[in-house]
Amino acid sequence: MPTQITALPRRLSRIIVLAALSTIAAHSQPTPTKWPTQDGTYTINNFRFGTGETLPELKLHYLTLGKPHRNAAGHVDNAVLLLHGTGGDAHTLFNPVFSSVLFGPSQPLDITKYFLIFPDDIGQGVSSKPSDGLRMKFPRYDYDDMVRSQHQMLLEGLHVDHLRLILGTSMGCMQSFVWGETYPSFMDALMPLACNAVPLAGRNRMTRYMAIEAIKHDPTWNNGTATGPPHRQ
Repeated sequence: MPTQITALPRRLSRIIVLAALSTIAAHSQPTPTKWPTQDGTYTINNFRFGTGETLPELKLHYLTLGKPHRNAAGHVDNAVLLLHGTGGDAHTLFNPVFSSVLFGPSQPLDITKYFLIFPDDIGQGVSSKPSDGLRMKFPRYDYDDMVRSQHQMLLEGLHVDHLRLILGTSMGCMQSFVWGETYPSFMDALMPLACNAVPLAGRNRMTRYMAIEAIKHDPTWNNGTATGPPHRQ
C-alpha cells in the first residue's frame, strides 16, 4: 500500500520557496534573529541499533520554538519536526536565509501557532556520537536508527504522538522518506528538500569513499583511535 499523506493548509505550501533560496543566499543575507529557543535532552536507556548493538545511554539533544497546543483529547496538534543535513545540528535551520522567512509572525511556521522541534541527530551536535569517547567502537547507525530514536524521543520525551509536518533538508530529507514509510500515520505531511529517494551512487559515492579512505590511511588514524584531526589535510 502506498503511503498517503494529506496536504497541509495551502498557506504552508509557501515553504517550497526554500528550494530557491540557496541560489540567492550569496546576494542577500538577512540580519540574524535571536529566536527564543528552549533546550532539552532526552536519554534512551539501552537503545538497540539495527545492527543489534546497544548503547547504555543514547542522548538526544533538541531545541524547540513555540509552545505545544493540546486538543480536546489532550494530544499535541501543532508540532512540526525539522531535520538538519549531514554535519549539521539543531542550530543549522536557524540560518536567517531559512528561519527569517518561516518562523516569524504570519509566516508558514509562525512560532506563535506551531511547536517546532529541532533535534541533533545521532552522531551530531550535542547528541551521542563516536567522538564522545567510543570512536570506532560506537555502534554503527543509519537513517532507520535516527528516525526510530526521534520517534521515541517525541513520544516519551516530548509527549508528542502526532506531527503536523516533517521538514528535512539533505540527510534530513532522506529521513523524512524513512518517516513516511515507517510511521505513515504519525504525520499529516512531509516536506523533503534537497535529496532523492535513491541509493547513493556516482560522483557522490566516489567522493565520500575517497574521503573515508584518505582518513583511514592517514598515519594518525591508528585503527580509529585517533584523538585529533588527520595529519594530511
